[in-house]
Amino acid sequence: MGKPTGFLEFTRELPAKRAVQERVHDYKEFIERFSDQMLNQQAARCMNCGVPFCHSGCPLGNVIPEFNDAVYDKNWKEAYDILTSTNNFPEFTGRICPAPCESACVLGINQPPVAIEEIERHIIEIAFEQKLVKARKPNLRTGKKVAVVGSGPAGLAAAAQLNYAGHLVTVYERDDAPGGLLRYGIPDFKLEKWVIDRRITLMEEEGVVFKCNANVGVNVSVNDLLREYNAIVLAGGSTSPRDLNIAGRNLKGIYPAMEFLKQQNKRVAGKDPLANADIESNIISEELKATGKNVVVIGGGDTGSDCVGTSNRQGAISVTQFELLPKPSATRTSFMPWPTYPMTLKTSSSHEEGAERHWAIATKAFVGDENGNLKALRIVDLEWKITEDGRPANFVEREGSEREMPCELALLAMGFIHPQHEGMLEEIGVELDEKGNVKATEKEYQSNISKIFACGDMRRGQSLVVWAISEGRECARQVDEFLTGHSLLESKDEAVTLLQQYQPLVF
Repeated sequence: MGKPTGFLEFTRELPAKRAVQERVHDYKEFIERFSDQMLNQQAARCMNCGVPFCHSGCPLGNVIPEFNDAVYDKNWKEAYDILTSTNNFPEFTGRICPAPCESACVLGINQPPVAIEEIERHIIEIAFEQKLVKARKPNLRTGKKVAVVGSGPAGLAAAAQLNYAGHLVTVYERDDAPGGLLRYGIPDFKLEKWVIDRRITLMEEEGVVFKCNANVGVNVSVNDLLREYNAIVLAGGSTSPRDLNIAGRNLKGIYPAMEFLKQQNKRVAGKDPLANADIESNIISEELKATGKNVVVIGGGDTGSDCVGTSNRQGAISVTQFELLPKPSATRTSFMPWPTYPMTLKTSSSHEEGAERHWAIATKAFVGDENGNLKALRIVDLEWKITEDGRPANFVEREGSEREMPCELALLAMGFIHPQHEGMLEEIGVELDEKGNVKATEKEYQSNISKIFACGDMRRGQSLVVWAISEGRECARQVDEFLTGHSLLESKDEAVTLLQQYQPLVF
């Protein structure tokens, strides 16, 4: 424990942000760094609990009290070793993870929790600055070849781990650069793409091969992969968006949120936002921009929030976000006890930049003009019935509340239902579960075809970046055992046990 009385002396603080009126004019990250003193104080708040619930709150099992202690002592090598023993990409999770570890922090019972996510981000950035982050090349190669399909966080984690185990790993990405939704789903103001490029360069130095513009099942043959590789890991995203099939859906001006975000990310990168139409059958064939429009984002999650921030930067006249469910409580209730992840009201940095937010709203129809363009939404307020355990059960429309709201651009941000079935999955013939994801057990990560494994959103459905990394790591271990009969890659539980004995993993 760095400072036994730290949690009594210091309260939770977060780094400053660039002013709203400044940051909405660019797509740069705007969260600043802690001062050395502030970072030391925030690490000092960790109580080194006898039972550190933050471990179980984190899907990766990050060993949080130990790296907080190292940060307090300014032992950056130890902090880096501890953090990266369970997390391949803390530069990603330190920026875009919703931090379930903080919800499980014991201090959070009666105080604001430790700022774990920010401490994590500072550890990895200081490690890069001090050149502690180096390519970790395997000493021996097994000669086994593994194809990883998809270069999002699950695919990158699986590739990194399998490479450390000595296998020859090739990652196939259908877009023009690696990263998956990290690159073309998360806005640059939350995750600048040099952060991804820095990690990809490191992985290439370690021996991982990346093949882009390679859409398996379209311009890359599934049969070729089956012949060439000893194992295949399916790590694509859950990319089939949930639609809103109501009257007027065919009007021009209604689009999936991810297409809107992807186009803007390509613009920021100086690329053609409509590129790759030749190998992506579902690509939107027109440019999507919020400039000069009344924008309504339908869906209250993180993707919807990203659309709010992007629309403001593009110069929308107004930005409104709808959520079907009732407004959440601002604090934990008796139905959301610690250390569970609370479904409380979240106000993102994008909301701070300007947006009207409405809860318990249903969109009944899209209204168009004489030219087939969207001009308004027909909406209605809802009255929800809440169950005894505090959950919304069903609703009725509030009488007399139906009205129209001006809207020229509606962005559907209601989540995703499953990975794309057309192309690779249909051709490869893997079994799907009842939700449309690749059927593979959580223990083995193996599909009904013995040499084909699945992880991340492809296996578990739409989830968090931290879950994707965890899935990629655990899947890699199973693939390693499949190829060699045993594995040098520690599971999450084994890694945590080793670190609690103060034996950081070194490959």
